[in-house]
Amino acid sequence: MSARPAPRPSSFDVAAIRRDFPILDQKINGKPLVYLDNAASSQRPQQVLDAITHYYTHDHANVHRGVHTLSQRATDAYEGTREIVRQFINARDTKEIIFVRGTTEAVNLVAQSFVRPKVGPGDEILISGLEHHANIVPWQLVCEQTGASLKVIPITQSGEVDFAAFEKLIGPRTKLLALAHVSNALGTVVPVEKFIAVARQHGVPVLLDGAQAVPHGKVDVRALGCDFYCFSSHKMVGPTGMGILYGRQALLEAMPPWQGGGDMILSVSFEKTTYNQLPWKFEAGTPNIAGTIGLGAAIRYLESIGLERIAAYEHELLVYATQRVQEIPGVRIIGTAPQKAAVVSFVMDGIHPHDIGTILDTEGVAIRTGHHCAMPVMDFFRIPATARASMSFYNTFEEVDALAAALEHTRKVLG
Repeated sequence: MSARPAPRPSSFDVAAIRRDFPILDQKINGKPLVYLDNAASSQRPQQVLDAITHYYTHDHANVHRGVHTLSQRATDAYEGTREIVRQFINARDTKEIIFVRGTTEAVNLVAQSFVRPKVGPGDEILISGLEHHANIVPWQLVCEQTGASLKVIPITQSGEVDFAAFEKLIGPRTKLLALAHVSNALGTVVPVEKFIAVARQHGVPVLLDGAQAVPHGKVDVRALGCDFYCFSSHKMVGPTGMGILYGRQALLEAMPPWQGGGDMILSVSFEKTTYNQLPWKFEAGTPNIAGTIGLGAAIRYLESIGLERIAAYEHELLVYATQRVQEIPGVRIIGTAPQKAAVVSFVMDGIHPHDIGTILDTEGVAIRTGHHCAMPVMDFFRIPATARASMSFYNTFEEVDALAAALEHTRKVLG
């Protein structure tokens, strides 16, 4: 099967971009690495690695607590990232930017600090059937703790959230709507603006899991109108163990602290503790300083390329990859929504996804196999798992051809 010509945006110099990512220049099992596991975790450019190294080499000290030069440098760089993030998602104030370990911690913070005190028996939390476990389990915990109920908006055979069903489910007992902006398992882009508009009519606050959205296109939290937005650094060419919770300032002000400890206080006695102001009220203990600085560098890197250009190029990759994968006999793509991120999730007749991933690795092609922390999605499609190729702006059309060739090889070996 020969590769068909693919459109190549003339203004997008992917070869130059790839030179920023040293990890891509290696061989796996004697074959050039083709890294197509970006929905699980992206790679880091040299600019991010350099920012982290510079901090540890020249500026390392604890933040907020020292008058000496190194502490002041570290604090300036750390808090500088907060302003970078604010601008990046168009929040009103840096007080609305909370540093957390990732999307999972952000969702749990909202679950325990915002939702749990407000719900009880008879109340409902509304999610969709498309969610990552991180946007399911925290709400189940709250329901167990309070007697509230978890309601699930069904999805369709194309992998879209059923909007008509949502309109019937939301009601006076709904206390929160929590949705993925983009599905990690299928790549579906959820038209969250429509859901938020209905939630507003019902006075229901909205949390968006933006882990798969922020790396692949411009996000404006004020334009969206959501109350909370969560995302992770490691999916957007930044360090692991670092993430962001955006929340409306008025809501964050009214919420009790998530954890107690140093730096989230103004004064402590055995009789009473006075909590710090936003955003530090939710940032107990020594933070991930290097990870925060690395995230700032990652955002600057993405902005230097342009989120709109990234989105356009990745869409071309998605179209081409969808064509190439569909040409392979016995392959069925799971998730065919009209609007998708650059994710192709699929199964092959008679071959378990784990075996697909193992054979592809011998060809140097890295994909993700399994349930992708979205077991209800797999249950809906009556499959145990999928093989998932997820692309980023540093991937190439030639790498898509390598994926297709490796899948053909897999079919011949195991089919």
